[in-house]
Amino acid sequence: MLTTYKELKSFWHYEILGEDKPFSRLKLLRRMRRNNSYHCLFWLRLSQYLHTSPRRGTQSIAKQINKSLARKFGVEIMLGARIDKGLWLGHPIAIVIYSGVVIGKNCNIRQCTTIGSVEANNKSITLGDNVDIGAHSCIIGSGLSIGDNVTIGAMSFINKDVPGNVTYITRKQNQISPKE
Repeated sequence: MLTTYKELKSFWHYEILGEDKPFSRLKLLRRMRRNNSYHCLFWLRLSQYLHTSPRRGTQSIAKQINKSLARKFGVEIMLGARIDKGLWLGHPIAIVIYSGVVIGKNCNIRQCTTIGSVEANNKSITLGDNVDIGAHSCIIGSGLSIGDNVTIGAMSFINKDVPGNVTYITRKQNQISPKE
């Protein structure tokens, strides 16, 4: 969780500017304005930082920012979700992540992805480091664990644990039959 401004700045530096470049607020704002993914990440990280504050007014601002992201992009990443450095939202559209989710470093989430629990108060879903999630994927369940270095194919449905260093694909079968 982001608890200090220094941590927030390091997340912005890593995710928006790139670690190899020096930090500049002006460059940060330019990149944020030019790219929807960076724009979404900027405000998401700011809302997560404000949410950790003990002051109710600051938490209220965090909730307003989060609602604004939901209206503008359709991205509903709940404030209780713990997401480490390196999050990448390729196309920030229709992404839903529930509050009991723990995501490791360098996670790539594409559009129309849902990660969460079917019921309230379930065990958290844990995604390891370097997880790449394809478009239109669902990770639904309680206490699920996805290992490190996992690639999840597009339109996959996951409701069981996935070990590390694998590619997970949900097989689909197309069938064309003549009308009667």
